[in-house]
Amino acid sequence: MKRIKAIALALTLLCALSGGALALYGMPPREAAGFAAEAAVLRQGSTGSEVRTVQTKLKRWGYYSGAVDGIYGSQTKKAVIYFQKKNGLAADGIVGKNTYAALGMMNEAGGSSSGNAAGTNGYTSSEVYLLARCIYGEARGECYEGQVAVGAVVLNRVKSPSFPNTVSGVIYQKGAFTAVDDGQINLTPNQTAINAAKDAMNGWDPTYGCLYYYNPVTATSQWIFSRETVTTIGKHVFAV
Repeated sequence: MKRIKAIALALTLLCALSGGALALYGMPPREAAGFAAEAAVLRQGSTGSEVRTVQTKLKRWGYYSGAVDGIYGSQTKKAVIYFQKKNGLAADGIVGKNTYAALGMMNEAGGSSSGNAAGTNGYTSSEVYLLARCIYGEARGECYEGQVAVGAVVLNRVKSPSFPNTVSGVIYQKGAFTAVDDGQINLTPNQTAINAAKDAMNGWDPTYGCLYYYNPVTATSQWIFSRETVTTIGKHVFAV
């Protein structure tokens, strides 16, 4: 009898470990998969290096003023909600897949490959797509060269010590791009915008190193008019 009970216990443990019938604490496989997916997000109470990365990005962009300590407390949650509201995301204070993407952290969320996108000069596929979203949101009505030029400005800022040093950091810097402020950054880019992003990443810079652009008809900042004009492409003036 003892031997039969031992065998039964061993079989039960094997089944649980294999995930055949019970994946996590007696959950059916589908519920267990949902639990695992939920565990991949960050929320109040989370800790670790990913939380620290979120805090660093939000602090750099002006959404967060607390300590970068890797502890997802109430102040971090408040900053995440602020960021989500500004970027047209569900403002739940939870860093899930969409918020990971907006933060430029798709690799951490398991949403994209960490490998380089083919033919894009070392940039990742998520960076290509994010730049395409920015181009589409900012300049989809412009000629192709004008769309590449907007992408080039983003990349010129990445290289400049005066701006964040990542594509996502530049795009989501507080107040930097109208498309982020009004939510158009979340529109799905067309193939033209994707091609323009790739061309910019491969080195085409129609702006000759510009860090700024504006539409002189709609611009309201007097400061932007003080920048030195380098070229005009379509409706945009590009300046340094």
